[in-house]
Amino acid sequence: MQIKNRQQLLMIVAGVAFGLLLGDALVFSPLVKLWRTRSTRIEDLQKKVKDGDALLRRDAAIQTRWSQMRANTLTNNPSLAEQQVFAAFDDWSRKARISVNSITPQWKRDSENYTTLECRVDASGSVGTLRSFLFHLENDPMALKVESVEITSRDKDGQQLSLGLQISGLALNSTETER
Repeated sequence: MQIKNRQQLLMIVAGVAFGLLLGDALVFSPLVKLWRTRSTRIEDLQKKVKDGDALLRRDAAIQTRWSQMRANTLTNNPSLAEQQVFAAFDDWSRKARISVNSITPQWKRDSENYTTLECRVDASGSVGTLRSFLFHLENDPMALKVESVEITSRDKDGQQLSLGLQISGLALNSTETER
């Protein structure tokens, strides 16, 4: 092969290699990246559709559960809501045979949709009666949440205990209750 032909061949090979490199950088790599991005987006959308279908299938159960939860919230009227809570504490303390020393309610407006009734409850009894009281409180459907529990001994043997509870109750505002 002659030197001139060899130089032309090298120029052609170099031009083709440069063209392939340029094609890879400008066409192939962006297309692969676009393909992967679209594949990921399609997978995400398929997952969202699957989750949405699952929600639609569970719609009746979710609506029923929400209705039950909404029915168990405290009433919108502050004095009636406090009466509800006081009556519940009276019932639980009678069932558990403990003495409730004090209940200190305080209302907090957390948002436009709901308010909370925070109560500090002080009670006393034995281990078994306090356990029974807490059991009744936790298993009642009323929308109450136990925020904190403090148990201290009132005697050196630990037979008489003091219970300090911090609970919060949920009261939905009228627009939320009507939904």
